Amino acid sequence: MLRKWGFFILGVVLILGGSYLANAVQTAGGVTLRDVRFAGDQGLTQAGMLYVPPGVSAAHPAPAVLVSHGYINTREMQSPFAIELARRGFVVLAMDMVGHGYSDGAVGQSKDLGGPAALRYLQSLPFVDKANIGLEGHSMGGVPIATAAAAQPDGYKAIVFEGSTPGFLGAKAPAKFHDLAVVFGQYDEFAPLMWGVPKGSEVANSKKLAKVFGEPSPILVGKIYGAIADGSARVLENPPVTHPWEHFSHAGVGGAVDWLQQSLAGAAHPLPPGDQIWLWKDIGTGLGFVGFVCLLLGTFEVLLLTPLFASLNRPAQPVAEKRGGRWWLAFVLTAAIPALTFYPLMKLGVLFFPMQLFPQSIQNQLIVWALINAAITLALSLVLRGGKPAFTNHWGKSAGIAVATIAVGYLALAAVNAIFNVDFRFWVLALHPLDGRHAVMAIPYLILWAAFFLVALRALAANLAVKGEGFMFQAGAWKLAMSLGFIVLLVAEYATLFRTGLLLTPTEPLNTIVAIQFVPLLATVGAIAAVTYRRTNSYVPGALICALLLSWYVTAGTATHWYPGFKLPTPGAARAR
Repeated sequence: MLRKWGFFILGVVLILGGSYLANAVQTAGGVTLRDVRFAGDQGLTQAGMLYVPPGVSAAHPAPAVLVSHGYINTREMQSPFAIELARRGFVVLAMDMVGHGYSDGAVGQSKDLGGPAALRYLQSLPFVDKANIGLEGHSMGGVPIATAAAAQPDGYKAIVFEGSTPGFLGAKAPAKFHDLAVVFGQYDEFAPLMWGVPKGSEVANSKKLAKVFGEPSPILVGKIYGAIADGSARVLENPPVTHPWEHFSHAGVGGAVDWLQQSLAGAAHPLPPGDQIWLWKDIGTGLGFVGFVCLLLGTFEVLLLTPLFASLNRPAQPVAEKRGGRWWLAFVLTAAIPALTFYPLMKLGVLFFPMQLFPQSIQNQLIVWALINAAITLALSLVLRGGKPAFTNHWGKSAGIAVATIAVGYLALAAVNAIFNVDFRFWVLALHPLDGRHAVMAIPYLILWAAFFLVALRALAANLAVKGEGFMFQAGAWKLAMSLGFIVLLVAEYATLFRTGLLLTPTEPLNTIVAIQFVPLLATVGAIAAVTYRRTNSYVPGALICALLLSWYVTAGTATHWYPGFKLPTPGAARAR
């Protein structure tokens, strides 16, 4: 019984334990969380997570901070800042930018990405001290905080640009900011775009920064220019971190928290900036993600015990007798080709413009990468012919067990989200619940992801399964085959960055950061493929489970770009992006 139910039980334990830990951290000291909706501009509804420390009321209002995540993220990405500020006595609104998370609209539909409306909502709360409001935004999150400051030059007291810059993407910004901090990593991949310098370590020499500070270049790191008392203060922090580490490091979080504690009055529980507990929240939600994967595998195993799906049980029938030259060639090609084609196909993918059925630009690019890789796989299968595999495919029941498996996983996430206010995530890896709009949006993408995974997992089973191979060895080999290429790519990129200050491909900062998620996701695909194939002698159930998972994962976690009135860019402009 334990063999059949082991993964399921382990998954439940990890999900409950991790979610409880995460909730305990984000509510430490009596902080309460509220999932809020509020009116945005242009008739849009915006969403956020509101952190309220204990003891605040209209009679005893608290200082407050509006925090914003970056591009293709959601409000939970700012939880390190929100947790640390809330436990110090600040009310915190972690907003979903327009076109992200549960906020309506699309990127480009609202030039301010919802910042002014979020600030107005925060000001409307009776327990907020309106004379002590701060703003903090990471990366593209600098757009909503800058536009909020521009809309209400006296509506805030201090601002932090975390891995960001005023006027990013042409966003409106005030000519002069109140107490301003810039926290920018020495290894930030976006230094040329943000501050016009080749490397993050050279941001102190930025002419743009000197203009923003109103001081001659170079700006001295850590020196406070002006005075906090009269709102003229400026400070630059330049910690040794990358762009995605700025919101996931003690240095990045501490720099913002320290500045807001200095510049906003009335924090109930001031603490040293190094006193941080937020990482335990991500450890908890990371355990939840691992538990989610175990739960999927366990659910599949348990469903095979039921009369409805028992006929899917078939011992695997690999073709290969041993790991010979053909096996190793297939392993290398499986690992290398997706990584080698990633950058060029993501560039080509911008020509798959956002449209009503496929409204997410980043997902469209990923679909182009996936489908062309499927075509390459089919072509190679004609060249590298081996023994013909005998699969046992039951398409109807395979679809049924895939839907049932994902449904159990989704219900687990929905339950912990409702009870503990958490999702499954660690750093840039994040599985977010779908709302109705995104659930409908995911359906057309599901068809395309299914086409990719049916080809990819058939090739995996045909080429990398070996007779008599143990489960742990096969699952390990398949996980490595799926993820190794991206591991090598990222090691090459970041080893070069830490050695020289520049990525190996310095023109690909966004796609490099996107690729970080590929390592755990593709390893998960390898594990699902191995378990489902070994139990059913078919690649179909695993492919459909992975298609459902990826269409959900990407649709819920990335940005929406199409909206009524959206105008297609010219092909030349698209290639230049």
